Amino acid sequence: MFIAMIVVFVLGYTAIALEHPLKIDKAASALVTSVIVWVLLILGASQILPGNERFHEFLAINPDVARLPQAKQFIQFLVNHEIIEHLGEISEILFFLWGAMTIVETVDTHQGFRIITDRIKTKNKVSLLWLLSILTFFMSAMLDNLTTTIVMVTLLNKLIKVKKDRWLFASMIVIAANAGGAWSPIGDVTTIMLWIGGQVTTLKIIVGVFVESLVNMIIPLTIVSFMIKGKIEAPDEPEKVEGSHVHPTTFERKLLLFTGVGALLFVPVFKTVTHLPPYIGMLFGLGVIWIMTDIMHRKANWDKKSRLQLTAVLKKIDAPTIFFFLGILSAVAALESAGHLHLLASYLDEKLHNIYLIDIAIGFLSSIVDNVPLVAGGMGMYPIQTPESIALIADPAAQEYARFFVQDGLFWEFLAYTAGTGGSILIIGSAAGVAAMGLEKIDFIWYMKRISLLALSGYLAGALVYFLRG
Repeated sequence: MFIAMIVVFVLGYTAIALEHPLKIDKAASALVTSVIVWVLLILGASQILPGNERFHEFLAINPDVARLPQAKQFIQFLVNHEIIEHLGEISEILFFLWGAMTIVETVDTHQGFRIITDRIKTKNKVSLLWLLSILTFFMSAMLDNLTTTIVMVTLLNKLIKVKKDRWLFASMIVIAANAGGAWSPIGDVTTIMLWIGGQVTTLKIIVGVFVESLVNMIIPLTIVSFMIKGKIEAPDEPEKVEGSHVHPTTFERKLLLFTGVGALLFVPVFKTVTHLPPYIGMLFGLGVIWIMTDIMHRKANWDKKSRLQLTAVLKKIDAPTIFFFLGILSAVAALESAGHLHLLASYLDEKLHNIYLIDIAIGFLSSIVDNVPLVAGGMGMYPIQTPESIALIADPAAQEYARFFVQDGLFWEFLAYTAGTGGSILIIGSAAGVAAMGLEKIDFIWYMKRISLLALSGYLAGALVYFLRG
């Protein structure tokens, strides 16, 4: 069953990659894959769990469960612990995504983004690509790569008509968003994990990884700049619909834009102050905007709600993207519970035993599976070293190796870079990529043919810069 789980995951991943040729929505493939791998795990629990470290840790802290028959121990561990724990983590991402998508869609419905798009005068493809990528890079550091990607891809629909041009721009936005999130403690979920865990500190991670992240974005941008030419074709103006409550006023556009952006910017502040998960701050912002739009449009016929009210906007949210996230993250969670990812991390340490190679390998892997469990595995394998703990190590070589794992050590900084940017190599490898894929219906094979090598060039160039600086 242990091997069968990997086989099913690979087959499901292939079905997701071949979504367009198969004409089967990737969300459906992801959901079926996730269910099957969990079924295989619980059916094969007697072979898989006895040697599982997570299982024995669970029994150690739950002596009552340890006294039960083994079959019931497996059920308690998987059903009442692992699934609930993973569902909590996945739900945080899903509610965050749903809230962000709803806020952005509300701003868009009120034509708030026109205030920005009307000020972008350039039609030159190269100039526009650099402008949007740089804007994405810094926005991602302030917000996070997922929220920024949702905002910027929504903007693209207001700027570019041709689908393949939008795909190219959206793909470069994914690279820029992941690069921008890697150097900020709040820009990516993995850097947030390392920051909260104490592996990195705010100023050190910014100084330590900013240059590499910038290189990661600039290299692909420079290459693409020599590959594209001409001007973009702007989309047609939407037809105006009669009715005072259907067409937003200039005041309403500005109010929704500033309130929506303010709600998104509020999330990292909320988390820092309250220490509550980011999705709670996102839902608070959504609630405030919901109340505000209901008040703004309270004169509309309540039985025939205005399309500007949030209840109407909710119907436009891309539900398949939410289900796709649920399926793929749940499937990866099953592999984590079964011990596949921990086994992989241990294998890398045993065979490579070099912080640069280990981190680079984790970056490559993060383009295939979610980077969160990979980083969590690294954090679990390597405790934060202190001068006192290093002094207790007798072997000089081992002592020197341990210095890489002190707070703000080279391993943790480089891990933030590789895990944060490696996901750009494949569009399914990061939350930003999955969001762009869902919103723009980007084809997996198209991305792999046109963008993967570009993302890889930036990833390796940034890694080289870090190695030379280190």
